[in-house]
Amino acid sequence: MYERSRNLFDCHIAGFAYYDGLEVIDRLTLGAVVTLRSEPENPHDPEAVAVYFGETKLGYVPRTKNGELSKLLYFGYGGIVEARINSRNLEENPEAQFRIVVKLKDNR
Repeated sequence: MYERSRNLFDCHIAGFAYYDGLEVIDRLTLGAVVTLRSEPENPHDPEAVAVYFGETKLGYVPRTKNGELSKLLYFGYGGIVEARINSRNLEENPEAQFRIVVKLKDNR
């Protein structure tokens, strides 16, 4: 049976070098669940979506990817998406070390 992809997008974690990712870097393994939180009061971008591992802020979904996702989260529809680490390369520049995939949850 053909099943359409649930992937909405994937992206690097913007600003990783400026937040607390180093505190949990050993636990940021492939497939690790991260949570997404809208930050409508963010002075730099009212559509900002922060990426967390537990209570540790890792950075942000890049501005070029956050528009629709921000609206879903802000209006309480965050339960329909999930995000996980899908790429890890510690040899890269800190801004490119981690990528996440954002998917629609399969609620069937």
